Amino acid sequence: MKNSYMQKKEEVVRNWYVIDAKDIVLGRLASKAATILRGKHKPTYTPHVDCGDYVIIINASEVNLTGNKLDKKIYYNHSGYTGGLRERTAREMKENYSVEMVERAIKGMLPKGRLGRQMYKKLFVYEGSEHPHQAQKPTEMEVK
Repeated sequence: MKNSYMQKKEEVVRNWYVIDAKDIVLGRLASKAATILRGKHKPTYTPHVDCGDYVIIINASEVNLTGNKLDKKIYYNHSGYTGGLRERTAREMKENYSVEMVERAIKGMLPKGRLGRQMYKKLFVYEGSEHPHQAQKPTEMEVK
């Protein structure tokens, strides 16, 4: 009987990927980015090890939502105080807080707990088409 391979955190080789979010549906973008952050696209994927790669998302302000989500989807924040609930529509989020909208979508698809927080730190989202990670020589990734 052959044992399955378990990767150690010291053996992980990390790559950098750039995803252009222009005219891509938010959910498809988020699921692709979460898969890369988790490392599920690699044959050496190990569930209890952060074996994912770095993801840079550019043009976050030009991401799409399908159907009536721009007006019907609501993002909630609570300050913790009585009456401290704040509601924002997806249209408002896209216009003013597009980076946060993309980050929230991806973070929701990562595991909860210490490992998920570690994976989330490898995500970089930018509103425009410029990013300061040219030195890492990131690879372009296509999202369909």
